[in-house]
Amino acid sequence: MRILVTGGAGFIGSHLVDRLMEAGHEVLCLDNFYTGTKRNIVKWLNHPYFELIRHDITEPIRVEVDQIYHLACPASPIHYQYNPVKTIKTNVIGTLYMLGLAKRIGARFLLASTSEVYGDPEVHPQPEEYRGNVNPIGPRSCYDEGKRVAETLAFDYHLQNGVEIRVARIFNTYGSRMLENDGRVVSNFVVQALKGEPLTVYGKGSQTRSFCYVSDLVEGLIRLMNNEHTGPINLGNPDEYTILQLAQAVQQMVNPDTEIIFKDLPKDDPQRRRPDITKAKTLLGWQPTIPLQEGLKTTIADFRDRLTAEGDSLVSR
Repeated sequence: MRILVTGGAGFIGSHLVDRLMEAGHEVLCLDNFYTGTKRNIVKWLNHPYFELIRHDITEPIRVEVDQIYHLACPASPIHYQYNPVKTIKTNVIGTLYMLGLAKRIGARFLLASTSEVYGDPEVHPQPEEYRGNVNPIGPRSCYDEGKRVAETLAFDYHLQNGVEIRVARIFNTYGSRMLENDGRVVSNFVVQALKGEPLTVYGKGSQTRSFCYVSDLVEGLIRLMNNEHTGPINLGNPDEYTILQLAQAVQQMVNPDTEIIFKDLPKDDPQRRRPDITKAKTLLGWQPTIPLQEGLKTTIADFRDRLTAEGDSLVSR
């Protein structure tokens, strides 16, 4: 098939591009390189089945494809809060253009939504039926509410225009190619530990998250796209860890002497986050297979290699 991946040079997008290329598809990678990077997709640049398009999805584009994986949007708080108006435009106008494209060319459309649509949840774990507890005017709302509107648009295009849609609600994902400065908890801890800096835990570290390795997530996205279920479907790892437990795991794997320090909790930071993946198991036959310790080992090795290549003399060997 001929497949468009928006945000294809990003962390998750580039791993998805790898899988699609390895499966023999023709892949169009669209990215404006706000958080994506060419190094993630450099190995495909001269491949006859790969095409890189530098483009911002808040502007219309015309291409011919069979499927659209719509991943384009900064996903870490540091990046999506840097320019919140741009973030919500990407989620709303960008999704509108991509759905319009899917309608015109008859392509199947997968929206990479997020667990952030649940906000700071009052139901635990979070099933797809839960409608969320989201602050519409807080610092995270450009992303949280932007993705909620994107879901609305997807379902309206489906109901009104018959567009084939798939909606994935992605929970915390980690792995190789995460940005060093994205402000996410895994990359923060790994980079701090490798540089011999104290690990920064916000609040008491009692807030929980679930961590899905990127290869597991990509498998879930592909299964959802090629299944007959519209969604939304949660994709994430149901194993739940406190932030302090994660810090201690990274500490032990990199440098047991690393100090852990505590700072004030950011506004609207969710206290608990864990997916109910019953639908993914029953409808897609999908569940994560990579345990946290194994995924962290690979992630730490990737960060160590990149930091060393960038000439960071502080990297802990």
